[in-house]
Order: sequence, then structure tokens, then C-alpha cells
Amino acid sequence: MAGQKEERKDLISIIVPVYNVGNYLDRSMRSILNQTYQNLEIILVDDGSTDSSPAKCDEYAARDSRIKVIHKPNGGLSDARNAGLELAAGDFIGYVDSDDWIEPDMYERMYQACAAHGAQLAVCRYFQEYSAKGSGQNTVENGHSPCSGAVVPLDREALLRNYISGQDGYVIYNSVWSKLFSRELVQGMRFPKGRNSEDIMYTTRAFCRARRAVYLDQCFYHYVLDRDGSIMNEARGKRMFRDEIPFWREHIACIREMVSQQMADLAAYHFQRRLLFYYIDARTAKNKETASRLVLEVNKDRAEMDRVYDSAIVSKGDRIRRRLFLASPSVYAAAVSLYDRIVIPLRR
Repeated sequence: MAGQKEERKDLISIIVPVYNVGNYLDRSMRSILNQTYQNLEIILVDDGSTDSSPAKCDEYAARDSRIKVIHKPNGGLSDARNAGLELAAGDFIGYVDSDDWIEPDMYERMYQACAAHGAQLAVCRYFQEYSAKGSGQNTVENGHSPCSGAVVPLDREALLRNYISGQDGYVIYNSVWSKLFSRELVQGMRFPKGRNSEDIMYTTRAFCRARRAVYLDQCFYHYVLDRDGSIMNEARGKRMFRDEIPFWREHIACIREMVSQQMADLAAYHFQRRLLFYYIDARTAKNKETASRLVLEVNKDRAEMDRVYDSAIVSKGDRIRRRLFLASPSVYAAAVSLYDRIVIPLRR
């Protein structure tokens, strides 16, 4: 054990934005302080909280010298993370949202995987937590298949292809809290202030810069989906058009500039598929305004998407679905509904 401790020389900075989470902060902090990897710098960024959170942050700092506290006016999640980045001195950077919590060996396992494979970042899976009032915590493993516990090194191309395509066997999303980044990889990178879905571009740029990554097929992070007042509970349509869709377009442009046109085409293909899924969700929710705006979004880059959809990377089924949508969105929606009600049950 002594030999293992001597090998752990790298400092990990964990940035924790805090905003009115007095009822959740203790659970989150216990999970961080009890990490098996102890060489940590824990940066609590009080983002103008008006509850008990500021006092709690100061109490934690008084008890543990690894904890640093920043008190600042409210500027949102991105601004709080950026303030933490300005102070961070670690060789690696991790993020934990203050209403979530992590497994005891999360950072030890991710750091060891990076060290063993010469990787600049590690990616893990996560649990989804549903915390209905009075019913306790309900944990659901996130992903397409049970965790295998495998540790898989990935070069940049494999990392990006799995990230863009969402292939079974690799659960790689844009969330920064499911990752450990080497400092050199994210040097100079910041989150866009005043925006939601901010993780999309931070993760995309980091992946485009990376030479080598490592994927851990195990859930280490507990992500709370439905806390009252959380960003995920804001109006879906507003966030989608103001932040999410523009970031996915920027994601494509970034990949084109930093990697290749071929990889950007793959990203564009999956962005178009995403828009079609969003359209069906809007129709199902009977949100006509959102559905109409999504029709405009699909048509916005029509010439470019025609080129991408004529290429070999697009499946025949997706090519047909898009053509049907462009001919008549309402007929497309009816066809999808029919397929879901009849074809899928028959296949099962």
C-alpha cells in the first residue's frame, strides 16, 4: 500500500459549482471527501447562493485543507465552472455537480486508467437518479447494456466515432462530470457563460484535441435528473433552440476544423437524426410551435444535408425517413407512429 501511495503524485482538481443546494451538498461532499484517491484539490464555487450553501462551503473548508472556496455573484453554471478553472492547480480536472454524488473509487480508477494507458482523459458511465419527493432515491443504470467493468483505450478517431454515433457498447455522452481531463488537454478552454447545454462544446473540443483516451465501462457517477429548480427542468423548447441546437451546429464546425470533413459529415448525419427524433417528441407532446420550428431547422442546411445523405455513411432506412419528412412532416410522424405500434411489437 505504501508503494501505491508514492506513485500517486498527480493532483486532481475537482470543481464543484454550488447554487442553493443546502439540502444536497452534504451528500455530494461526503462522496468527494471519501475518495480512495486522496491527493485532491476541491474547489467549491458558491455562485451567489441565498440559502445555507455559502456557510456550508466555509465550514467544509475550515475542516479540510484540500478545500478552497470561491464566493461570487450569481452567473450560472458555466460562469461558476470557469471561476473554478481559474483557481485550479491540478494535473487533472474533474467536475461534480453539487446535487449529485460519486462512487468512492471513481477518481482513483479513472486516474489509474489514464496512467496505465497514457491517456489524456478518462470517460465513465453513470447512474440516473430519480428523487421523487418522499419516495427516496431510485437508481437506474444508464446505457444500452449492463456494465462490463472493461477498461478500453481509444485513439481520437475511435473516441469521436463512438461519441458522435452513440454506438452500443460505449456510453459516451457530452457531460463533463463523467470524465477526468488532463490539464494540458483543456488548457485555455472555458464554458460559454449564460448558456445551457454547455458541456457539448467543452467535451467536443477536448475530444478533438485528444491523442488517446480510455473508456471505463462502469458507472461511477450518480446524476440526479429531476431536482426542483435544476437546469434540466427548464422549458425544453426554449433551451433546445437557444442553446442545444446551436451548440450541435458548432460541434460539427469544430470537428470539421480540428479533425476532418469526413468526421464532420458523420456528426452532421447524427445531428439530422437528432432533429428528426426531437420532432417526433414534440408531436407526441402536442407542442405544435416546437414541431414547426424543428421543421425549419431540418430545412436550414438542406443542400449540405443532401450531400451528406447521399454518402455511404448514411443507412438506407435513414435516407428514406428523411425523404419522407422533407416531403411531408405530418405523414412522416404518422409513419413513425404506425411503425412503433405495429412493426416493433411484431419484431419483439
